[in-house]
Amino acid sequence: MSNTLFIDGQEIPFAPGQTIMDASLEAGIYIPHLCHKPGLTPHGSCKLCTVEVDGRSVSACTLPAAAGMKVDNNTPALQEVRKTLVQMLFVEGNHLCPTCSKTGDCTLQALGYHFGMLDGHFPPFYPRREVDASHPDLVLDRDRCVLCELCVRASREQDSKNVFAISGRGASAHIIVNTTSGKLGDSDLTLDDAAAHICPVGAILPKNHGCEIPFGRRTFDLHSVAESDVADVAHVGLQKTEHHDE
Repeated sequence: MSNTLFIDGQEIPFAPGQTIMDASLEAGIYIPHLCHKPGLTPHGSCKLCTVEVDGRSVSACTLPAAAGMKVDNNTPALQEVRKTLVQMLFVEGNHLCPTCSKTGDCTLQALGYHFGMLDGHFPPFYPRREVDASHPDLVLDRDRCVLCELCVRASREQDSKNVFAISGRGASAHIIVNTTSGKLGDSDLTLDDAAAHICPVGAILPKNHGCEIPFGRRTFDLHSVAESDVADVAHVGLQKTEHHDE
């Protein structure tokens, strides 16, 4: 049997070791996600990439692709569950899109548009969370954190550091800084680190750069989250091909 699987009836190839998410994005098929980033260890925490495989709900970013696998992705039931998850993420934090410097570049906001979200549906939590502005170049705004752990993984796997971690469980879970003081300013995080720029929601932002790109000309002002993510994967694939040819 050839290395192909079926997503919503469309046959697509996959390479050994690829997950359903890897194969789908390379084939130009968008599966919604928030905690996934090519090149980082899959995490499966946001559950937005939940798909149905042979009637079983699984995370597309963690399940390896298999020959002949039949995957349901773009179904009304799954889209409604994903929309509910996005609504829950909004009400669990303090996400004030009109006044946020990340607006237009925020993946959570873009997912809200993608699913046609018009309100939070659930009562807001309005949690009290600390903002850490102790770093000379970066600010950590925990109000916006969605616990995707992209910064944790990027710091460890790409920057060879260990700046961030998650502490607590359930509703008390929160991002922490691995320093004695717990302050970002006492860490070895720099503006050049991948962890400094990987946050999808603006919990980690550079100082003094908020409006360099005007509203209306930002990533998701110009392209949908589906178009942007598929294009990013295609760009990475092109870079790998060019590097191999050299």
